[in-house]
Parts: sequence; structure tokens; C-alpha cells
Amino acid sequence: MPRSRRTTVQSPTSRGRGRDRHGRGIRSSATGPFLPPLRTRVDMFDMTIASTVDYLRMVWPAELADVGFEVATGPLNVIPGVGVARYAVDAPGRRITFFRLPIQRLSGLHRTDEFHQRMVIESCVFRGVAELLGKDPWDLAPDRFRHF
Repeated sequence: MPRSRRTTVQSPTSRGRGRDRHGRGIRSSATGPFLPPLRTRVDMFDMTIASTVDYLRMVWPAELADVGFEVATGPLNVIPGVGVARYAVDAPGRRITFFRLPIQRLSGLHRTDEFHQRMVIESCVFRGVAELLGKDPWDLAPDRFRHF
């Protein structure tokens, strides 16, 4: 019986995401299908800024109605004699920009846990809003700290 001259051409295998390795099945995410995705420092920073801004907008609705809040990686330059700015206030443009890397890395915390990191971020938001409104940061939410 003569052999068939037809040859089978195999398509090249694609290596990379989701490949079936040694017959074990397609790879899944590191957290699995039943766990929420991991929280990152950037997500925590953005959530802390947003929740603090929401709180201040509840307390000062008329003064902060048209204020824009932004998050940037870092400032473009270093202020001589002062150092790296943690936030920038644009009073005529009614905008406050918070710089994530200086706030997170240059704060000099005595304990690096989530509570202290959140306090540093909130204090920068309070100081930025106080500078924009021309008030003391402690005057922005006087009832919040009454129990101390």
C-alpha cells in the first residue's frame, strides 16, 4: 500500500500568557477566582485621597464645590531651601495636586503601617485644602477631634 504524500504542517505554539504547560491546564490569576484582587499602594493612596476629599466636601460644600483634586507621581522640580513639595495649590485655578511619591516615601514615619500612612496622606489633604481656603487645618473639622 503506498503512503500518502500529504504532510501535516503544525502551527507554531504560542508561548506566553495562559499557555497549557505539561498538560496541567491554563494558568489562572495569582489570587484565584474567589478572592478579590490584591490592593496596591497606589490604590490605597487614591482611596485615602478620595475619602478625605469626600469628607471635606461634606463639611465645606459651598467652598469646595468647584475645586479640582488631582494626584501626580511627583513635582517637576525641587524647591531650594525647602525640598520636595508634597502638594501644590493653584488658588486661581481652584485646583490642588497631591504628589504621591514624596508623600509616601519622604514622610519619615516612626511606624510604617497602614494606619500611619493613611494619617500622613489625610494630613496632606487637610493642609492643602486649608491653604486653599485660607484657614488652619484644625479648623476644617473641629467636631471631628473634639473627643481628644
